[in-house]
Amino acid sequence: MPNIQKPKAEKRKETINIRALTQQQLLIDKAALIANKSRTDFMLDAACKEAEEVLLDQRLFFANEQQMNAFEDALNQTPTKALEELLASKSPWEK
Repeated sequence: MPNIQKPKAEKRKETINIRALTQQQLLIDKAALIANKSRTDFMLDAACKEAEEVLLDQRLFFANEQQMNAFEDALNQTPTKALEELLASKSPWEK
């Protein structure tokens, strides 16, 4: 799984505001301290990791026999230029 980390030279431009319970903030702060990270870095790392998991979990799907046969037929076709470009492109979290 790709590891999303902010390159040192890149400045953060976007603001994300969230509200939390005091207990949640204390928990996050304690974990961030143990991980030797700022609260922001800790929360961004955790949120990005979860986002990657959600996106990667979209790989399971259910199909009946007819749908599976159509899917296999599509896989066996010669790739189109559009498909080749898609497969060569970066994942959304790598951009």
